[in-house]
Amino acid sequence: MSESKDVYTHGYHESVLRSHTWRTAENSAGFLLPHLGRGARLLDVGCGPGTISADLARLLAPGLVTAIDISEEVIEKARTLQGDQSPENLEFRIDNVYELSFPDSSFDVVYAHQVLQHLSDPVAAIVEMRRVLREGGLLAVRDADFGAFTWFPADDRLTKWLAIYHELTMANGAQADAGRHLAHWVREAGFTSMTFTSSNWNYASEAERRWWGQLWADRVRHSDFATQALAYRLATKDELDDIAEGFIEWSKDEEGLFIVVNGEVLARR
Repeated sequence: MSESKDVYTHGYHESVLRSHTWRTAENSAGFLLPHLGRGARLLDVGCGPGTISADLARLLAPGLVTAIDISEEVIEKARTLQGDQSPENLEFRIDNVYELSFPDSSFDVVYAHQVLQHLSDPVAAIVEMRRVLREGGLLAVRDADFGAFTWFPADDRLTKWLAIYHELTMANGAQADAGRHLAHWVREAGFTSMTFTSSNWNYASEAERRWWGQLWADRVRHSDFATQALAYRLATKDELDDIAEGFIEWSKDEEGLFIVVNGEVLARR
């Protein structure tokens, strides 16, 4: 398996893992769940800490869920996190989405969540996902659309953060607004039967605002987002600190609201 040349904008800092471990099948794969049946074999591409993978494995048992990530560090963290509670029908493997190590027609379902936005060639990745799907199998992809994010109240520091994020992902050859591109990419990869939906993550309660605001304050200061923004000279440390304070102040506003928009595609092979 060759290494991917893609640059992961977020990296694997604790603040990133904190976000990813919050994800469940219910809050991140709701568009897929009605179409799943017990016994199906599913490939979870870019599984991260495996919280969604474990949920899907419990839903599909005795069907096998294979969860892959290109990072050995991430796979080890997923195995550790799931530990003794990991479903028996869940396996974690290191693999490259551009060169999947599975025969043709290996899976009934291929699911990729918040993956395509980080790839320099998302169509090539979907072509490979299609290859390992059986005839009639289901592709399910979901990605955020940063350009559609909105928040209240307005804050120039958060607006600056979003502009830097777009510049950074562009420098990495990735697409921050992936949600709106999904249907086009899936068609380009050879699928003809598909449906498009969208859904949001909303952060509005005091607890939700505190969690989301602190999360991004930490990511802006300490994750690979910060390292890359400084290295590419897209921001100074003082500017990143100012943005982080903007997230903290937003989180303390009783009327604060942040909406994360996600595009979703289901496609039959």
